[in-house]
Amino acid sequence: MFNNIKYVWKKYSFLLNQLVSRDFKVKYKRSVLGVFWSLLYPVLTMAVMALVFTNVFKFSTPGVNYLAYLMSGLVIFNYFSEASNLSMSSVVANFSLINKVYMPKYIFPLSKCIFVGINFLLSQIPLYVILLATGTGINIYHLLLPFAYLCLFMFTLGFSLVLSTVAVFLRDMFYIYGVVISLWTYMTPIMYDIAIIDNPYLLFIFKLNPMYWFTYFSRRIMLYHTIPEINAWLYCFIFGFGFLILGVIVFKKNQNKFIYYV
Repeated sequence: MFNNIKYVWKKYSFLLNQLVSRDFKVKYKRSVLGVFWSLLYPVLTMAVMALVFTNVFKFSTPGVNYLAYLMSGLVIFNYFSEASNLSMSSVVANFSLINKVYMPKYIFPLSKCIFVGINFLLSQIPLYVILLATGTGINIYHLLLPFAYLCLFMFTLGFSLVLSTVAVFLRDMFYIYGVVISLWTYMTPIMYDIAIIDNPYLLFIFKLNPMYWFTYFSRRIMLYHTIPEINAWLYCFIFGFGFLILGVIVFKKNQNKFIYYV
C-alpha cells in the first residue's frame, strides 16, 4: 500500500476529493447555518460542559483558565470520536460502489478522516478566540502544534482502518463502539485535570491512553506556554505512526474478504 502511494494518489485523488465533497454536502444539506456549525458546535458543547463541571462537580484547573483547558481537549477528542465513528461504517456503507468499480477500499475511511479533519481545522478558530478572550494568549510555540495534529491524524486513520475492518465482519461493533467511545471520553482528561488522580497505578493506566498524550502535548503549548518534554514527542509519534502501520497491515490483510460479507 505504501509502495505505490504516489501512483494511487494521482489516480484516485479526484475520487477522494469527490467523497469528501459529498460528505460536506450531505452533512450541511438544508442547514441554514451550514459550515458555520463547525465553529458553533464546539463552543455550545463547551459552554454546556463548563456549566455542568464548574458549578455541579466544582472542577477547576489551577494556574490555567478552565474554559481554555476544556476547549483545548474537547476539539482534539471530538475529532478522533467523529472521524472514527464515521470511518467505522464507511466500507459497509459503500459496498454497492465497491462491487461495481475497482478502487482501493481504504479510500473510504481515509476520506472520512480528511472530511472531519477539515472541520477540526475550522474548530481551531473558536478555540483561538477562547484562548485570546480568556487571556491565555498565543506564543511562538504554537508553531509546534502541527506535529501533534499530524500524529493525531495518523493515529485516528490507523485506528479507523482497524475499526472499519472489524465492522465488516462484526456488525455488532456499531453498537459496541458507542459504549467504548463513552468510556474513552471519561478516561481522557478533557473535563478534569489528571493531577486529581493520586493512585500511581491508576495514573499509569490513564497514561497508556494515546489521546492523553495528544491533549497533553497541545495543552503544554497552548495553556502553559512551554515546549513539551521529549517523552511527549516520542509517545505522540509512537502512538500515531504505530497505529497507522497496524491499521494498514490489518486492513490490507482482510480487504479481499470484504466481498463475502456484503
